Amino acid sequence: MKLSDFDFDLPEDLIATRPASPRTAARLLVASEDSLTDAVVADITRFLRPGDRLVLNDTRVIPARLTAQRHRRSAQGDTTAKIEVTLLEPRADGTWSALIKPLKKLKPGEDVIFGAGLSATLDHVEAGQGHLRFNLTGDDFDAALEAAGAMPLPPYIAAKRPADVQDQHDYQTVFARYKGAVAAPTASLHFDEALLRQIADHGVDFSHVTLHVGAGTFLPVKVDDVTTHKMHAEWGRVSAEAAAEIAATKSAGGRIIPVGTTALRLIETAAQGGQIAAWEGDTDIFIYPGFTFRVTDGLMTNFHLPKSTLMMLVSALMGQERVRAIYAHAIKTKYRFFSYGDASLLLPK
Repeated sequence: MKLSDFDFDLPEDLIATRPASPRTAARLLVASEDSLTDAVVADITRFLRPGDRLVLNDTRVIPARLTAQRHRRSAQGDTTAKIEVTLLEPRADGTWSALIKPLKKLKPGEDVIFGAGLSATLDHVEAGQGHLRFNLTGDDFDAALEAAGAMPLPPYIAAKRPADVQDQHDYQTVFARYKGAVAAPTASLHFDEALLRQIADHGVDFSHVTLHVGAGTFLPVKVDDVTTHKMHAEWGRVSAEAAAEIAATKSAGGRIIPVGTTALRLIETAAQGGQIAAWEGDTDIFIYPGFTFRVTDGLMTNFHLPKSTLMMLVSALMGQERVRAIYAHAIKTKYRFFSYGDASLLLPK
């Protein structure tokens, strides 16, 4: 299975840099085994059945992108350097791992000043990442980060424009709860409270799970034989309540439809024993064609990057040839791609 099997030509103008407004106005391509239907997200109840269950990732994106100043005194005088920091995850030793640019401008033991009363010391460097020890903890840290940080937009958006105040709303789901993600579960960005009520009134149930999406979700696949690719690990939790809800829906004949690849990867991790069960820990599950889905019956997801692990995941669910046809239609009819783009509802046989 070659990386080139998951490649396609994507026109640059189909990469979305802002979401649809309102959220539910995004287009929705509904794809079954043998049909394609063009719709909008607001129409999703047309394609859901009473008794189905949507699985939502309730992680909350933190404003993980920070700009800092490093001050240094030397024999040549005082110097400053601008440092860009993207927080990745908190570590057991009390530090945060972070991508730091330029890392060579900062030495272990040196401080960086972010503003809003927030500063940090570079504790050490490991595997190309800096480990920062902040001057604040707990609620004080959270408040300062909210004031000083910006939303960590995906690289393909950040390359076109900087994050702004609007992104603090746009890049967060309406049901976000548990802080820890540095990337949004983007398929969930299409929902607002009114649509969630409409879906519930239609007889569709919801379960919430938590997977803190990491920056590794944007890492490219660098091996030609995709089966040798090593996935990044992300922390997740499926509660006993959520597992029981999903199992009950399955046994009653309802469909389990995760919203987003993160929710799908998490519930399939929790079902690796054969049946869904409560689960918590780091998952590096890699889903590509040939994978056996134990609980997933469908998927709502955005349109993904060529040669990405997410293209491999949707190909595992729908079949490679079918996904090629779905994406060819999406490109021909000018669906908007990636994190702020339009959505698909994939319903395999």
